[in-house]
Amino acid sequence: MSMNDPLGDMLTRIRNAQQRGKSTVSTPASKLRAWVLDVLADEGYIRGYERASTDNGQGELVISLKYFEGEPVIRELKRVSKPGRRVYMGVKDIPSVRNGLGVSIVSTPKGVMSDAAARSANVGGEVLCTVF
Repeated sequence: MSMNDPLGDMLTRIRNAQQRGKSTVSTPASKLRAWVLDVLADEGYIRGYERASTDNGQGELVISLKYFEGEPVIRELKRVSKPGRRVYMGVKDIPSVRNGLGVSIVSTPKGVMSDAAARSANVGGEVLCTVF
């Protein structure tokens, strides 16, 4: 996994840490990653995250993972739009994930938000990932 896709890298780190039952996982800080984590936290998929400083100045985001009865709350985390193949959708085309049980995270002109929020704000955008 190269750093050509920093968001994809973060999603992979989350998946890997959950498989090992870790309580936290860190990823290099970036605005996009923080915005995606904000949605994951708002939707109840992670406990939250905090910023930590690093020697190189970039800083990192320390993500607190969430488990329910020993199982990860996030069952599936999929990258949709990729650097080589961007996926943009109008508000009417944004897919519902697992009949609304899951969430699509969409980067819109009004910010990064859940599919439900994008529909209510009547904006489409780049479908970054889906979580269930």
